[in-house]
Amino acid sequence: MKDDTKTGTPKTLAGANLLSFCNNASLRKAARRLGKLYDAVLEPSDLKATQFTLLTQIYDLGNPAMAELAKSLLMDLSAMRHSLGPLIRVGLVRLRVDQRDRRVKRVVLTPAGVAKFKGAMQLWQKAQGRFEQAFGSARAAKLRSELRLLTSEGFKDAF
Repeated sequence: MKDDTKTGTPKTLAGANLLSFCNNASLRKAARRLGKLYDAVLEPSDLKATQFTLLTQIYDLGNPAMAELAKSLLMDLSAMRHSLGPLIRVGLVRLRVDQRDRRVKRVVLTPAGVAKFKGAMQLWQKAQGRFEQAFGSARAAKLRSELRLLTSEGFKDAF
């Protein structure tokens, strides 16, 4: 294997191995795998892992403004609206105009949404337990710590 003299990046003749050196590609690949594993465990709840994450964040923030929810998940508003759509259609979430500022939309869990979240929480705990067992509790804690750093404003500013 030779290095590209300009970047120092290893390359193969066909270039097929270049993505194995890309931090972004490796992280996205891992996220897709983990997402599928969590989706499989959450399947009895009829929620995807991404939907469970949204319900969890809404529950934790307590009727957040849509912009606050998007910011907390590092999403833009249009992606947030798109992601909330299925949850709104099935009646787990609703949007409510803020009483103090009518321009602000609050994201609210319906009673059905709270019940769905609480039921899915048991499945999520099962998925968490499987992850911790397969990956190791100490390594999992270290991974979460490293991922918090990657999602921090400090890292963004340093990049």
